[in-house]
Parts: sequence; structure tokens; C-alpha cells
Amino acid sequence: MSRVYWDSMLFIYLPEANPAFAKRTLMHYQEMIRRGVILSTSVFTLGEVLTGPRIRNDRAGIDGIRKFFDCGSVEILPFSREAADRCSVVRATCRVTQADAIHLAAAAVAGVELFVTNDAKLRKLLIPGIKFFADLDGKII
Repeated sequence: MSRVYWDSMLFIYLPEANPAFAKRTLMHYQEMIRRGVILSTSVFTLGEVLTGPRIRNDRAGIDGIRKFFDCGSVEILPFSREAADRCSVVRATCRVTQADAIHLAAAAVAGVELFVTNDAKLRKLLIPGIKFFADLDGKII
């Protein structure tokens, strides 16, 4: 079974109803579920996705996000000791932000087939443990 990692921004597009990306993101999410793909992300994503509703003091938004991540359709990858070590390698060799390094390390340790992000600079990286990168339009790098 394929394992696909979504960068946090894709999960943020949905509750914020991003006009440019929410509809496409939802369509991809539904198709992955239909096909039985393991959709994964880091536990760090949950913190990033919850930040907007917390700033707005949106209790319903916070509860909705928690329910979504608790429903079992998204595999939440831990930030383990192995991921922390890999994170330091990614930071040292790729010069990315700490947040991006956490995502890349979690995905690499899990051995994902595909890392989906709208961040063009991340899609250009070669990270051992991640086979392919793609944008939301499905363009594989």
C-alpha cells in the first residue's frame, strides 16, 4: 500500500477554505481515501493546523480539526529520536527551516513514497527515505 505524506499547508487549506486550494485539496483527499492510500503527516502538523483557530479563539474550529485528525483517515507520524537525528541532517545539508526539516525527517523515517507540498523549494530536494515529491496538481518531481 502506498504511503503519501502531506505537508501541513495542505491540511490548513481545508479548514481555512482557501479559495485557491481547498477544493482541489479536498478532491485529492477523497480520492486517496477511496484508493486506500495511507495519508500521513507529522504530529507537528496538528500543532500547525490548530494555530489559526487558536488565534481566532475558534472553539468549533479547534474541535473540528481534532475530530478530523482523530477519525483515523490520516496516519499521524511521531517525531521520534530517529526523526530528530534525521532532522538535524536535513537542516545541516539542505538549509531548510526547522519546521520543514521536521516534516521531511518524519516522512523520510517513515519511508513515504510521495511527499506532497506546494513549497517549490522543498520539491527540489533529494531526501533519502522519500521517493518522490509532488505539488497539489500532481506534478511529480
